[in-house]
Amino acid sequence: MAHEQHQQLIQTLHECVGACNHCYDACLKEEDVNMMAECIRLDRECADICAFLEQALMRGTPFASDLAAVCAKICEACGNECQKHDHEHCQKCAEACFKCAEACKEIA
Repeated sequence: MAHEQHQQLIQTLHECVGACNHCYDACLKEEDVNMMAECIRLDRECADICAFLEQALMRGTPFASDLAAVCAKICEACGNECQKHDHEHCQKCAEACFKCAEACKEIA
């Protein structure tokens, strides 16, 4: 199967989607939601591109390196934003995003 060569990246992308979705949901429940607006926006952006790349890799996309480059950029932006917040969900999300960004750069 075409996706076997990217199995580790597919798993990392899946974990990043989960972390971003959890962070998104938790940020919406924070007392000062307005302060979390950029974090929430980037959580959605990151989860969406990671989920898309995960599916594309499983299909054997010929655009893997191009998509991975965009994904890495968005993951870094999300990680940088989440890192600014002390909430545990934000810190865990930042960690997942940075891990994913590095994995994406390997095939970009």
